[in-house]
Amino acid sequence: MPVAPVAAAPVPAPPSRDVTPLMRELGLDEDHAAEPTAVVPAGHLRAVAQALKERGFMLMDTVGIDYSAYTEQRPRRFAVLHNLYHPRDHRRLFLRVWLDDGEALDSLYPVWKAANYLEREVYDLLGIVFTGHPDLRKVLTPDDLEGHPLRKDFPLGESPTLFREGRFLDPAAFRAGLTGRDAGMTGYRGEFRRGERGERLPPVMPEGGPK
Repeated sequence: MPVAPVAAAPVPAPPSRDVTPLMRELGLDEDHAAEPTAVVPAGHLRAVAQALKERGFMLMDTVGIDYSAYTEQRPRRFAVLHNLYHPRDHRRLFLRVWLDDGEALDSLYPVWKAANYLEREVYDLLGIVFTGHPDLRKVLTPDDLEGHPLRKDFPLGESPTLFREGRFLDPAAFRAGLTGRDAGMTGYRGEFRRGERGERLPPVMPEGGPK
C-alpha cells in the first residue's frame, strides 16, 4: 500500500521590518527621510527611548547636524539623530530631535550606556549639551581648541587643526578635497612614545598617495 506523502510544514513569513505601526503606537510623527525616522520632541526623548529599549531596541549611533547653511528651511538649526536597531527582527528606526542653538537635550546614557562616547562626540564637534550625561568632556579635539568644528560657522583658518590621536585637518587640503581635486583631506602626525623628546616632524605622504 503506497504511503501518502507528508505535507511539508509551512515556512513562517519573516517578521516585518515596517516600524510605522510602532511609531503610531508611541504617538510619534514620521519624518520624511530615506530611512524610517520619527520626530521626537526634546522633552519626550528619554521616555521614548526607554519604551523602545523595553521593546528590544539598542542604540547604534548618535550624530548631530547643523542645518544653518542648508538649502531648504528646517524647523531648528540643529538636529540630533539617534540610530536604533532591533537585533532580533532587524528593524531600524532613527529618532530625530530638533534643537535651537544653546538648547540642551536629555542624555540617553541612563537608557543605553552606549550613549557615553556618542554624545561626547556630538558635544565636542557641535557644542550640544546633554543633560544628565555623567562625564560630558571633549573626546576628539584638544581641550584648548575654541569652538566646535562641525558647526557651519566654525572658521577653518589657515592653521591645521590637531586632534588628540595625532591626526590633523589641513585647511588647504580640506578645501581641495571638498572640490574633488584631492582625495586626501587629513594627515597624521605621529606622537612620541612616553619619555621621548625631540622635534616633531611634518607628515610624510606615503608613496603613491594616501592609503
